Amino acid sequence: MKDFWLSCGHHLLDRDVGGGLKVTDDFLKAYLARPELAPPPQACVVERTLHAALLAEPRRAVSAQEIAAIVDPDARENWQLMIGYRDHLARYPTLEAAYLALVRQGVGRTPPLFLNQAVQLILRNALDGCQDPTVLRAAELFFRPQLFTVHDGSLIAADEETIAGANDAHISPLVAMMGLPASGEIEVIAAANAQSYFERSDRFDMALDLTVGRAGHAALAQAIVRWIRHLLAADVTVEPLTELREASFTWYVGLDAEGTAIGNALWNGEELDRATAERVVGLYRLAFRDPAAAAAALAGEAVYLILAMTPDRRLRMKPQNLVVGLPATHPEAVS
Repeated sequence: MKDFWLSCGHHLLDRDVGGGLKVTDDFLKAYLARPELAPPPQACVVERTLHAALLAEPRRAVSAQEIAAIVDPDARENWQLMIGYRDHLARYPTLEAAYLALVRQGVGRTPPLFLNQAVQLILRNALDGCQDPTVLRAAELFFRPQLFTVHDGSLIAADEETIAGANDAHISPLVAMMGLPASGEIEVIAAANAQSYFERSDRFDMALDLTVGRAGHAALAQAIVRWIRHLLAADVTVEPLTELREASFTWYVGLDAEGTAIGNALWNGEELDRATAERVVGLYRLAFRDPAAAAAALAGEAVYLILAMTPDRRLRMKPQNLVVGLPATHPEAVS
């Protein structure tokens, strides 16, 4: 079976009997290797001592006074955020349970980097055994910002960081079409090249065709199903739609800030202008297979999911909206 997303660190985690991810000392040590926390040569003795102590004992208690004694203010803030997140993880039996608590209670000052890594790890667990590269590439939208372009009538999503952080030593046709520099080759995932995804999954250099009615559009629906099943123990169907016509708009979930704003407008009976409607990149109808797993307020109606890009064609998906926005009553699959 082919592996994927090795760089997210899923090999550093254990699984409990329920299939949830258990935080290990090795996983916590990986945070200490990050440049934000690895002390530079000029770091004060307090910071160097704290770093060395945690490498030896990653779960060691760290007092506010210790962190306050770090001389560099940026380093001091980085340590406050990291220790706060570490202590949050320690309060829960699994990474999934810690994530659920975080998004339900409010993420506070938790850095987006930590949230995105947690989402990737949870998705890696939920998608374990998945051998469909298009579903895996679609799942990248959950934790990697995307940049869109329209080419020959196709809606193409490429990884924003891969494009923006590259140089123009090698320009792929897709990047040239977008008018942005990039290193390496970026190509749209398709039947002919899909299997190469596994050897390059950590490079995030394959684009996705999200045109309505095509494989990428349906693949994102499958990723959503796996995310909901793993985190909420709810068995749902997610049907890709081409347009919203005569729907009973009882419940909707915006899968990002733009999708939420569009859902609010539709809820209030507003007409979408053409420019706004064209920014919708994903429209889905979700239904619970077991009506008892949905809140009574849903009354058997479907839930509509809306994903939309910004006016400058960027997308930052918010998978936590599927946790806090769905009217699910079933107990979590992981805890």
